[in-house]
Amino acid sequence: MTKKIFIITGEYSGDKHASGVVRELKKICPDVIIEGVGESNLEKEGVKLFRNHEKMGEVGITPKNLFNHIFLGLDIVNYLKNEFKPDLVLLVDYGAFNLSVSKLLKKEGFKIYYFIPPQIWASRKYRLKTIKKNIDKVFTIFPFEKDFYEKEGINAQYVGHPIVSELPECNKKDEFFEKYGLDKNKKLIGVFPGSRIFEIKFLLKIFVKAAKLIEKVRNDVQFVFSHAKSLKEDAFKVDYKTINDDNHSLLAYSDALLLASGTVALEAAMYETPMIIAYKGPIFFYLIYLIVRNIKRACLVNIITGKDYVDELLMFDAKPENIKNKLIEILDNSKVRKHIIEGCIETKKLLGSTHCVEMVANVIKNDLGDNNE
Repeated sequence: MTKKIFIITGEYSGDKHASGVVRELKKICPDVIIEGVGESNLEKEGVKLFRNHEKMGEVGITPKNLFNHIFLGLDIVNYLKNEFKPDLVLLVDYGAFNLSVSKLLKKEGFKIYYFIPPQIWASRKYRLKTIKKNIDKVFTIFPFEKDFYEKEGINAQYVGHPIVSELPECNKKDEFFEKYGLDKNKKLIGVFPGSRIFEIKFLLKIFVKAAKLIEKVRNDVQFVFSHAKSLKEDAFKVDYKTINDDNHSLLAYSDALLLASGTVALEAAMYETPMIIAYKGPIFFYLIYLIVRNIKRACLVNIITGKDYVDELLMFDAKPENIKNKLIEILDNSKVRKHIIEGCIETKKLLGSTHCVEMVANVIKNDLGDNNE
């Protein structure tokens, strides 16, 4: 009997990682039928989209946003219950929405797996109750997560992090510099102000001011700003070179990186590029975060290693002057550079070399008892 899987993603990164799972699944289960909520990456792999992310990308607790998510969740459950009737529902990232939907899906008796689960180890530990009650298996992407979930009696399997096998090799620095008209005799600082509109709102001005402060005291430095693919083309404009197609090359070829906190720090670590983290958001959400957080570190390099390799300038510390000083320190102080690079190398070792999406696909195939042997 042909197996049916429904995948729920909520943003670009989840859509991308889920598409990798689909690609691997179709190699080993050619007859599998997959539908889901996603975007172009899933669609390119032949997934029939029930909905796209059009009404899922808004940030903030607004009536419109809440209603969009509520009605989408109800539509998904009704469709799966009455029409598609999948053998497995695979939730990917997008914690708030997916955990809410999991409650409704479990009431209907669906088998539910979660790939890239919410970072409960960092904050909102109360979500563990929802996962334990509704999720049949959790695919963890950080090595320490498996023990975290298993201590709570949750079925968890470490599959490795997607970026380990997804990141492209970057070995053409001269071509990169020539393509964007960069000066090979100047240090390059790559600036990543975030992949969400609210991050751009709170961080872009700070990052630009920091760049201008550095330019006042250094004439051997140049800046390139990253424009995340998840943002619209006109999301921001700055008086610096901006790229949106070679962001991985920018991570690899920069002498120093200024990053908003997030997965980008892990990507930078894979290329062993020295970095600092700076992050600022609404004070209200920061106060809530202080209440619900379980750890004090924010950068994934520091979290995974359990050590303070990368400087974190958060909220009131995320000032242009502080950022300027830290970036100049990375450029000029070899001990500081070496220390951060050591953290990157240790992070890579701890993550391992597992082909993440391939492992997820194989586990799903085996658990569903696919008949395409």
